[in-house]
Amino acid sequence: VRSVDHILRNQFGMQEGLADSSKVALPQADGSTKQVHKVQILDPATGTGTFLHGVIDQIHDSFKGNQGLWSSYVSEHLLPRIFGFELLMAPYAVAHLKLGLQLAETGYDFHSDERLRIYLTNTLEEAFDHPDALPYFSAWIAEEAREAGKIKREAPVMVVLGNPPYSGHSANKGEWIAKLLKGVDVMDPRHPKATGNYFEVDGKPLGERNPKWLNDDYVKFIRFAQWRIEQTGHGVLAFISNHGYLDNPTFRGMRQSLMQTFDEIFVLDLHGNSKKRETSPNGSKDENVFDIQQGVAIGLFIKRGGPSDGNAKVHHAHLWGERDSKYAWLSNHEFAETTWTDLASPSPAYLFVPQNQGLWSEYEQGWDMAKVMPVNVLGFQTHRDHFAVDVDESALRDRIRDFRETALSDDEIKTRFEIKDSQGWKVGQARKQLRQDPEWMSRFTRCLYRPFDWRWSYYSSVAMDRPRTELLEHMVGRHNLSLCLMRQTKSNEWQHALVSGTPSPAVYIEIKDGCNQFPLYLYSSREQGHLFGHSDSHEDRHSNLSPEFIANFSTHLKLAFISDGKGDLKKTFGPEDVFAYAYAIFHAPSYRGRYEEFLKTDFPRLPLTSNLALFRRLCVLGQELVGLHLMECPGAAPARFPINGSNAVEKLRYEPGVEGGRVWINGSQYFAGVPEAVWAFHVGGYQVCEKWLKDRKGRTLSFEDLRHYQGIVAALGDTIRLMAEIDQAIETHGGWPLR
Repeated sequence: VRSVDHILRNQFGMQEGLADSSKVALPQADGSTKQVHKVQILDPATGTGTFLHGVIDQIHDSFKGNQGLWSSYVSEHLLPRIFGFELLMAPYAVAHLKLGLQLAETGYDFHSDERLRIYLTNTLEEAFDHPDALPYFSAWIAEEAREAGKIKREAPVMVVLGNPPYSGHSANKGEWIAKLLKGVDVMDPRHPKATGNYFEVDGKPLGERNPKWLNDDYVKFIRFAQWRIEQTGHGVLAFISNHGYLDNPTFRGMRQSLMQTFDEIFVLDLHGNSKKRETSPNGSKDENVFDIQQGVAIGLFIKRGGPSDGNAKVHHAHLWGERDSKYAWLSNHEFAETTWTDLASPSPAYLFVPQNQGLWSEYEQGWDMAKVMPVNVLGFQTHRDHFAVDVDESALRDRIRDFRETALSDDEIKTRFEIKDSQGWKVGQARKQLRQDPEWMSRFTRCLYRPFDWRWSYYSSVAMDRPRTELLEHMVGRHNLSLCLMRQTKSNEWQHALVSGTPSPAVYIEIKDGCNQFPLYLYSSREQGHLFGHSDSHEDRHSNLSPEFIANFSTHLKLAFISDGKGDLKKTFGPEDVFAYAYAIFHAPSYRGRYEEFLKTDFPRLPLTSNLALFRRLCVLGQELVGLHLMECPGAAPARFPINGSNAVEKLRYEPGVEGGRVWINGSQYFAGVPEAVWAFHVGGYQVCEKWLKDRKGRTLSFEDLRHYQGIVAALGDTIRLMAEIDQAIETHGGWPLR
């Protein structure tokens, strides 16, 4: 509120800021004019009226020494120009009570024909009928909606402020806001096209398979506020909201649209994102200003009116630390005292966060992996892993047999397997589909469920919500590799690249964000029923490498490309050489550290080299890593399991130093020879050695399980060695940027 007041005073020449009582002539449809207040203020998601309460406090403070003017001012110049919209009855009522009491405490007594202009309405709908209204309330609610509609359409609102709700799975699915997000203003036929389409960037579609986060409620409220200020022609938008829109690649069209509408944008990132596990730059604790996991930011968007000189100037500031320190800083600092960093925010990302532009120019010379391997898809999603996936193949088979058993009712099945109907999946329909499938027994397939953790899955829409067609065609029952990469990660460190030879879930390498699988080879489509459990020749496949990429890399290396397998690396190179090279690059600690800030916001870019000796060496090292991570090649130093016992995983504990590091699985048994670096090694969001055992708590490890865990320890030990060798190879051949 103080920031908006400062902006009005210093950038709009209004000496009284939010208290400004001046009026302007507003043209009417009949050609006449109407005198209206210049500074009209709207909180479109007002809740219990906290922000409007702050506005009234700010204005009242400016009347010190002039309290005798206050009552006349409230009646003539305050009540007519502050507005709030609220969807729910309870906060709507509280807002009236709270603001009414506030004004009473300032000495104002409402006249009988006066009211607060807070309306029960849905900001994001063109018209609104409250779903919970009793019949005798309908006329009153209709009147509320009409009055709110007038403000939406006609009031020259200059300030829109507040804290809109965040909900990725928005219930606000009305036609009006949906069209407005796409740049179509259906409320005003005179302006059928509003500024900017959030689903486009630089005039082209975003190309996102599932841009669902653009339908988050807070995004819709920002779009509404942007539109409302566009209609006025000038003003200030001030929201505290989810900070995801600042750098998420899905929001680049939104960022461009905001830059096209406004002249200046100020972003104060308050961080506190526990999903990203954010910490302060000095390593100390960072906390949210609210009791939520999602980090937040204050956005101040200024449109002065008149001709624009291009995209907005964007300014950014960070605020890190514990909650109380953030509160203190925010209370004691003004807008003008904040140290803002000017951002370039160039196309195509239009980021609202600082970047090292010199390093970005270097990084963007690499190939976007989505353009290297055009066919890629988010990993499968069951939404009922406990039913569709199991460590024990026989247990999964028994479960699916029971699922198709006619003697069991749907309710018995739901209770037995702890599953329930969802919007897109019904137990009864799934059971019917299973019974009608003559090849239902062929749908059992292995999957890489977590790093180094193979399990069995029932790969079918019978058990899964999203099995993913691309994985079904190119990974199930195929001889193939896929590179699993994150589009965006909330982790502090980028360590989010892993190979798979089978389908993997969206949360394969990070529980909070989905990973995409990039299959190396694409197979000719065949009937789904014949895909399971069959080995394939290589005759019906081709590489998933774009012709443009192949041509570019071939020119760099001066080698001819062969369409399958590996080349001799003297005259030829093949798809598996490219895969190994990319895998080595993405595991180079120097690559991860150098480009860390960019790797978190989009698929990684692959730098190419013209140094054939470096390419050959990285192919060898990358191939070794692939073999280790698929556990096709044993590591050099497996862990030991020296004590006989129950083999039950009961309580995990790591004991460093003793016998090279012990991992205790119960009170008497442990794996020995597990170095600290191996125990602490992360792939994506998972600490591998801990995660594999933790997921088996309460189970008894078989001989194969014990040997497998020994192999994981060995593979990770060799991974650490190979990552250092990759860095050494890059340094030996000239370092970064790659020549």
